[in-house]
Amino acid sequence: MSFLILPGFGGSGPAHWQSRWEARVEDASRFAPASWDRPDLEDWLAALERGLEQAEGPVVLVAHSLACLLTAHWAARQGESVHVTAGRIAGALLVAPPDPEGPAFPREASAGFRDVPRVAFGFPALVLASSNDPYASPAFAQDFAQARGAGFLDIGPCGHINAESGLGDWEEGQRLLAAFAAGCGQPRACM
Repeated sequence: MSFLILPGFGGSGPAHWQSRWEARVEDASRFAPASWDRPDLEDWLAALERGLEQAEGPVVLVAHSLACLLTAHWAARQGESVHVTAGRIAGALLVAPPDPEGPAFPREASAGFRDVPRVAFGFPALVLASSNDPYASPAFAQDFAQARGAGFLDIGPCGHINAESGLGDWEEGQRLLAAFAAGCGQPRACM
């Protein structure tokens, strides 16, 4: 099993838990779109495909923020083939999905991501949300999860669950990922 790290807008800098996890885990890689600050949906979809092609064994997607919307777009484009394609995907941990209609969403910079398909995923997924995320209400995050057949967990007041949240290595997130991966049939110790 491997992990494909999918950062959101800006690319998750060195203090972000995603970057810390990537540095600590031998079987983790990061997808590589052309631009983190000018996200283009088609480019990000192609980068996700490249990341999946390069990964070994079943993959757990570890998405943050805008990459949660990317995952929804990707799954919808797979259509009926998502069940075949999803054989590559053991599951997806989706952290802090942003509300594209919310006041903090970067509408102009991320315009292609806004019309998010409401299609159930063909693989297990878990959405983690914060009760005080400036990019999405808990109600939005719960609806995002439900529309895609994903589990949902409100982890309390953690802002946007990013570097500014001061989570460091985010041990709670590591335990949740390990439990989620085990539930997907991919036993994994904490990172």
